[in-house]
Amino acid sequence: MELFLNANIAYLLLMFGSIAMLMALVTPGTHLFEGGALLLLAAAGYEVYKLGFNLWAMIVLVLALVPFIYAIQKPKREWALALSILALIVGSLYLFPGTGWLPAVNPILAVVVSVLSAGFLWIAVRKGMLAHRARPLQDLQGLIGQTGQAKTEVFDAGSVQVASELWSARSEKSIPAGSLIRVISRNGFTLVVERDDQSK
Repeated sequence: MELFLNANIAYLLLMFGSIAMLMALVTPGTHLFEGGALLLLAAAGYEVYKLGFNLWAMIVLVLALVPFIYAIQKPKREWALALSILALIVGSLYLFPGTGWLPAVNPILAVVVSVLSAGFLWIAVRKGMLAHRARPLQDLQGLIGQTGQAKTEVFDAGSVQVASELWSARSEKSIPAGSLIRVISRNGFTLVVERDDQSK
């Protein structure tokens, strides 16, 4: 186990764990990022405990969450995301005691991982925030009141075409295929329809 007590390995564990944690905040509920973050940060925590750490760098790492959370709250806050990424890179780079102002982590490794991490976070987090804020392409409530055509006989089940799409449908009364229909409500992705005699 002592073989793995190395500032470079600890740095990688910490960076990948931090990235997984930030992605878990952007895309909650997947459990993939949450589980990965837990495992990687636990391993990084063990390394930090054994290797020692710079308190100021640990504070910078914790404070990196503040602008990140601020950035994901509302749009147009890319500056806060950039500040969070910068704090994450600086804090993790100088977390382990080195000689003088040089970090204990290999500088080439630090540059490569930092650039790749910053690029990934910048793209993935911004795309995740845009997807989270995007309006649904299909407003299901907007289908109520629209007219369409029964493609099959509709009673307990059937298919109708509404808003240029095929939908599962049901009706209280039997509706022959080819009839004009009107959507009166919906139950999940099943439309409740009635025959629309007024459109004839």
